[in-house]
Amino acid sequence: MALSSMTGFARGHGVSGSYAWAWEIKSVNGKGLDLRLRLPAGWDAIEGPVRARAAERLARGSVQATLTVERSGVVPVVRINAAVLQAILTTVRQLAPRVEASPPSLDGLLSLKGVMEVGDAEESEEERHGAEASATAGFAEVLGALSEMRQREGAALGRVLTSRLGEIAALAERAELTPGRRPEAIRVRLAEQVATLLAQSDRFDPDRLHQEAILIATKADVREELDRLAAHVGQARLLIDQGGAVGRRLDFLAQELNREANTLCAKANDVELTNIGLELKAAVEQFREQVQNVE
Repeated sequence: MALSSMTGFARGHGVSGSYAWAWEIKSVNGKGLDLRLRLPAGWDAIEGPVRARAAERLARGSVQATLTVERSGVVPVVRINAAVLQAILTTVRQLAPRVEASPPSLDGLLSLKGVMEVGDAEESEEERHGAEASATAGFAEVLGALSEMRQREGAALGRVLTSRLGEIAALAERAELTPGRRPEAIRVRLAEQVATLLAQSDRFDPDRLHQEAILIATKADVREELDRLAAHVGQARLLIDQGGAVGRRLDFLAQELNREANTLCAKANDVELTNIGLELKAAVEQFREQVQNVE
């Protein structure tokens, strides 16, 4: 499966009978799948099928889908609300003996709110169902176009992530080869520090100092951190090659990589190793930022 981004855009339109519809779908990053639908009034019947199709194609992302519908080629129909008109006429007759005024005109009566309504001719149930089916099928097509765009973005994203993993692996290898992390270098450095302390005061216990030095040397070893970095990089590469909805797992690995980089910096007792640790943290952060875009 291909790696997919959560960013995309697609638009499509179609016609069914007297109805013309158009879909516009936008997708951005999200922790889960959040589909926000904007449908015209009276089109709620298609919400269920539309959500089901979105869940089939998308795993994550904040998605906004908007449907616009227009009806053309339909003869307008004028409807008179007889009950409202009768109530107005009754009121006019009751007021006529008490108020001096000209009789109401026809256009005046028809302009009153609620007396006359202009709308489209009644639609048949069959035509409406056909339009709903057409719009639902159209959503699936536009959703497919959105998925294709997300996969194209995902392919580019995969190359960036692979490059970042290469940088992390290279930095870990540099840390592995750093002269300052070799046992003999640590031993010499600690021996010098112990000798300096003993020269400054005779109150230090040489045996206790050597024991503390051995403990410090053990804590300064970054072998485990380098091994875990290599394991996390390998697992991340496998997930990228696997593709699909692997964003959450890659995000977890990014957190683990960051943890190991922080520990390496904390343990570093050598300037070169410290600098490598700082570069490693920057590379891991760049990897983590890009992972936020993966589905």
